[in-house]
Amino acid sequence: MLLSGTHVMEGSGKMLVTAVGVNSQTGIIFTLLGAGEDDDEDDEEKKEKEEKKKQKKNKKQDGSVENRKKAKAQDGAAMEMQPLNSDEGADAEEKKKASVPKKEKSVLQGKLTKLAVQIGKGGLLMSAVTVIILVVLFLVDTFWYQGLPWVKDCTPIYIQFFVKFFIIGVTVLVVAVPEGLPLAVTISLAYSVKKMMADNNLVRHLDACETMGNATAICSDKTGTLTMNRMTVVQVYIAEKHFKKIPPPENIPSSVLDMLVVGIAVNSAYTTNILPPEKEGGLPRQVGNKTECALLGFANDLKRDYRAVRAEIPEEKFYKVYTFNSVRKSMSTVLKMPDGSFRMFSKGASEILLKKCYKIVTAGGEAKVFRPRDRDDMVKKVIEPMASEGLRTICLAYRDFPISEGQPDWDNENDILSGLTCICVVGIEDPVRPEVPDAIKKCQQAGITVRMVTGDNINTARAIACKCGILQPGDDFLCLDGKEFNRRIRNERGEIEQERIDKIWPKLRVLARSSPTDKHTLVKGIIDSTIAEQRQVVAVTGDGTNDGPALKKADVGFAMGIAGTDVAKEASDIILTDDNFSSIVKAVMWGRNVYDSISKFLQFQLTVNVVAVIVAFTGACITQDSPLKAVQMLWVNLIMDTFASLALATEPPTEALLLRKPYGRNKPLISRTMMKNILGHAVYQLATIFTLLFVGEKLFDIDSGRNAPLNAPPSEHYTIVFNTFVLMQLFNEINARKIHGERNVFEGVFNNLIFCSIVLGTFIIQILIVQIGGKPFSCVALTLDQWLWCTFLGFGSLIWGQVISSIPTSRLKFLKTAGHGTQKDEIPEYELEELDDVDEIDHAERELRRGQILWFRGLNRIQTQVIVVTSACMLHTPHTLGIISHKPLNSVLSYSRKSSAEMKRPKSPRL
Repeated sequence: MLLSGTHVMEGSGKMLVTAVGVNSQTGIIFTLLGAGEDDDEDDEEKKEKEEKKKQKKNKKQDGSVENRKKAKAQDGAAMEMQPLNSDEGADAEEKKKASVPKKEKSVLQGKLTKLAVQIGKGGLLMSAVTVIILVVLFLVDTFWYQGLPWVKDCTPIYIQFFVKFFIIGVTVLVVAVPEGLPLAVTISLAYSVKKMMADNNLVRHLDACETMGNATAICSDKTGTLTMNRMTVVQVYIAEKHFKKIPPPENIPSSVLDMLVVGIAVNSAYTTNILPPEKEGGLPRQVGNKTECALLGFANDLKRDYRAVRAEIPEEKFYKVYTFNSVRKSMSTVLKMPDGSFRMFSKGASEILLKKCYKIVTAGGEAKVFRPRDRDDMVKKVIEPMASEGLRTICLAYRDFPISEGQPDWDNENDILSGLTCICVVGIEDPVRPEVPDAIKKCQQAGITVRMVTGDNINTARAIACKCGILQPGDDFLCLDGKEFNRRIRNERGEIEQERIDKIWPKLRVLARSSPTDKHTLVKGIIDSTIAEQRQVVAVTGDGTNDGPALKKADVGFAMGIAGTDVAKEASDIILTDDNFSSIVKAVMWGRNVYDSISKFLQFQLTVNVVAVIVAFTGACITQDSPLKAVQMLWVNLIMDTFASLALATEPPTEALLLRKPYGRNKPLISRTMMKNILGHAVYQLATIFTLLFVGEKLFDIDSGRNAPLNAPPSEHYTIVFNTFVLMQLFNEINARKIHGERNVFEGVFNNLIFCSIVLGTFIIQILIVQIGGKPFSCVALTLDQWLWCTFLGFGSLIWGQVISSIPTSRLKFLKTAGHGTQKDEIPEYELEELDDVDEIDHAERELRRGQILWFRGLNRIQTQVIVVTSACMLHTPHTLGIISHKPLNSVLSYSRKSSAEMKRPKSPRL
């Protein structure tokens, strides 16, 4: 019987499904827990149900001991349900959840949160200063220069002025705070995830998409990922002859051939089969384990029918099966013969299984002694030449257990899997996928190191690595097998040392004959290494159950969608639905595209932020009124937040993304080139706006809108200022598509229909707002000449962008970067001590924790002071204090204690 939530780790068998959905044990439990209850029940009914649940819970608690006794009597059948009925099980579950280490979810999120907090603080400061200056100027001008007295009847008018100043300040704050950042991140990730599905990447964890853009190393499997996973036997050593092609059956003794076909047929999963091609003239379909499919295809090539053997020897007649695992590197099946003896067929890695062979079948069909010297000759003359051609070598052997030796101890595998007789050694070819060499070349150009981690022979692995392009002739790189790898990384006591790993991994390119533990050790060693300037971001592929730890440890784990087990898929972040390495390269492109999309949005938004805040602040201080009204600023905010995030976050990736190195974990979001663009365009826009603001009425021969009365109607002057400002943002949105100094800002613009639609739609809405918006938008209709001038000034942003691109960034030494990730030295010591047992730090959460820590510290200090004051009062006025209710205060204090305990915040020492 299988327990719900468990996985089959090893073995084979048949499954009978007795119940699914709500009829399964898990479904029954969820039903009992009320997962299907309606939320719109009356309060009285809910209270009644709660009382009944409490009664049932008490009954269950009383009967928990009795249930345990029954469970023991029923061979543990009831133990599955027991933890759900006991408080101990719930407590254990809570402890288990609490003990799960926190993993850093997103480097990008941490950078964005820190940048948003910094911008928010600056915006809050500017808005506060704006309100203060407006209020002070109004008071000084009204009651000092004009010398007007405070008239009680004019108080409502004064309040209207103060409310107007406050609205201006709030408007500045709203425009300054980048609330569109989370939206841009969400849109970009969601859009990328949807598109990645079409590129055979099923993203399970959203942040893995962004993390993949920073990948610096990929540890890839060979079979099925770099190769086609269509195994075919192309060479064989049998009957003391090495055949470079599949020999005709006549060249093999019939007794050897019969034994070989029986061994292939029974010593493989019966779910593995060779089926006819779907289309006429196509290749036969391989179903199941690909290595076993190659052997079954080998039997068919020898003109023998393996299905007839399986029909004669069904699985029920198997006496014992030793399934394949990473430790054995072999599989064996024991059959009971008619005379009562036993025969075991084995297959496995040639160099491992040959060490257990003491005989070999000759050309005459007889077994002769197979000495170590003979084994060494076979390795040099047969196995190594096969492996050098990229072939996987498999040894097929058997062993007889006569009746005279008695019943063997089948649990003693070391004795059972020894004394074998070698039948043959086959060379299996798994062709490299045609697109893989080009994909690996792109990875190398993108600054990503590709390593092959495989269970194959080191010579086979090296040959495949050369075909893929992982190894190049003349490269000074390492190819190690698992045994040599462990010897180099462990000290005399057998302990793994990081210093030893650091000497190996930079040059390691191929790790052969590796176990899942070796893969996990390598991944952990690369991630924990400190010899590089930045921490390595490692992606790992895996398909087996034992690959789970490595997939979990990696920054991004890729599971095989076709050959992968459920355990591997659960441990992964992304599932490759086609098991193809080239799909990983597409994931890298999308990950880098997410980073670039966020940077594009930041470049655009910060330009608007700087200009809008300075215009509102300066205009308010000089004219005591903001040139951009509150509703207009909110429209601008909508353009630069919602619409811009949708337009710039949906840019499709290009091959150019793979021509640069990874950004790295500490790379700032806003580079010096982006800062040059932000400040450069801000200078142009501010110069244009201030020119229109202070001399625009003369240029257009219209009435001035400055110093207008409180409730004055909209003016053409300020409408032109607003319209020009919005059109400059629209054209600058096109400039923002390029963040690395590219000149052609229109390149690929028509590949993004969302961008084109948003820019065109925004322009149409702007026309409607200006022409028919009227008083709500503080606008009046403009003439065609005025519209042309506004459009020309907006188009000037594109021309000015070319001027900015011509200025070398290296000459502007004063430019600084922004949007760095949280550095380790910025984290307080008490937080580092608290996070000693945590694998990674969630920088986004840590940035928000500071305010919470200060809040809880303040509450604790208030609590301490209240205790001191209360104690002093009780010493002097105990009777008076007795009538005072401290319930609200105690509630607050208990809440603060509870919250701080739950969130594990450090408490200040009590007095």
